[in-house]
Amino acid sequence: MAFRTGISRRMMIRSGFGLRSMSSWWGSVEPAAKDPILGVTEAFLADPVLIKSMLELRDGGFRLRQVVVLISFGLKAMNKWTRLANNFPFPHFSGAYRDDNGKPVVLECVREAERRIAGKLNMEYLPMGGSVNMVEETLKLAYGENSEFIKDKRIAAVQALSGTGACRLFADFQKRFRPDSQIYIPVPTWANHHNIWRDAQVPQRTFHYYHPETKGLDFASLMDDVKNAPNGSFFLLHACAHNPTGVDPSEEQWKEISYQFKVKGHFAFFDMAYQGFASGDPERDAKSIKIFLEDGHLIGIAQSYAKNMGLYGQRVGCLSIQVCSVKMKSKQWLSRVSCSRLARPMYSNPPVQGALIVSTILGDPELKKLWLKEVKVMADRIIGMRTALRENLEKLGSPLSWEHITNQIGMFCYSGLTPEQVDRMTNEFHIYMTRNGRISMAGITTGNVSYLANAIHEVSKSA
Repeated sequence: MAFRTGISRRMMIRSGFGLRSMSSWWGSVEPAAKDPILGVTEAFLADPVLIKSMLELRDGGFRLRQVVVLISFGLKAMNKWTRLANNFPFPHFSGAYRDDNGKPVVLECVREAERRIAGKLNMEYLPMGGSVNMVEETLKLAYGENSEFIKDKRIAAVQALSGTGACRLFADFQKRFRPDSQIYIPVPTWANHHNIWRDAQVPQRTFHYYHPETKGLDFASLMDDVKNAPNGSFFLLHACAHNPTGVDPSEEQWKEISYQFKVKGHFAFFDMAYQGFASGDPERDAKSIKIFLEDGHLIGIAQSYAKNMGLYGQRVGCLSIQVCSVKMKSKQWLSRVSCSRLARPMYSNPPVQGALIVSTILGDPELKKLWLKEVKVMADRIIGMRTALRENLEKLGSPLSWEHITNQIGMFCYSGLTPEQVDRMTNEFHIYMTRNGRISMAGITTGNVSYLANAIHEVSKSA
């Protein structure tokens, strides 16, 4: 029997059957489409004009051929040339904050927290629900320092892998416990929202949000969609600094939205990725949530510290869901959400370092005061760049109105440029942004704002 088996194996190998069978296992896998946001930086780094100019910064170091090989070789080389690109005068619009020199920023409160943590704490697993201290401090930011919901333990919350992870946990939670439900997502929204609920197998519907002609909120259509949705629908809302448009409802509009949600019995899930980063005031940026809470809604919130603390790579955030009554213990929901049901098979435990940084900053009055000061500096710089860009465009004699640049808020500006105009920005001026015209205001500096304004003017003046 062993002899025959050996012959059979050799015959399969000689015939190529075994090799063909194994290679066909993944034959249906196709190359993934480029991410529309992360692809912007990849295209920027691959621009031969920028590579040539970066070489000049290196005093004639590498040849062009060698640079291209390095960029395509791996992450280490990519990071090397990303650092060079950050020194380059042409703006490129990724989704991370930069200072007025185009450099990445690590907040001083973060550095101080790292100094306090270093060498003093172990690196054991966190509970599956994450850092209790970090979660408690995070809830205070969203629900208020003196929130009755926190005091009565009516909020179930877990540490998540930044805002993306919080959204994904909620999407899976929705699918598991409300399997027949769907999610209403604004048009437009952060592109990854669609991926998250798609992969959680939650059916998606959309509702009107942005008005292309006014470059503002399409409030009438939004309200119609809220009214026409089936009672008890799930809606994804941006708490502040809507991504990608930078268009937020006014306080009065939020009140009307909240009222109509109450009439229809809808559930609001807030993605709050920019608290503090939008206006410079975390309390002001949570106004939409406060309105819904005061109106008696039960809500869910995804929070992130990527932008407002600059902890992009630490992937630290929080998912919270209100419990309907004191009798329904939040710990029971916590177990459902984090331990056996959702987080355990996904990633088991969240990372510890970012949680330690956040809890150290928010748990210390002086460090928290420093953070509030620093986050306002970041927000104010972006607000200032909005003003500078608009003023530069108006000085060039643009026939178009650019009021929307300063009316919008947060990291992103929906410029109003068409995909064809964006292509011209890239091909003629080597300025990179997503094709929907979204500009990351953090990529604008006093050194490149006039260049950017001139490019926008050139591609849009005949529109």
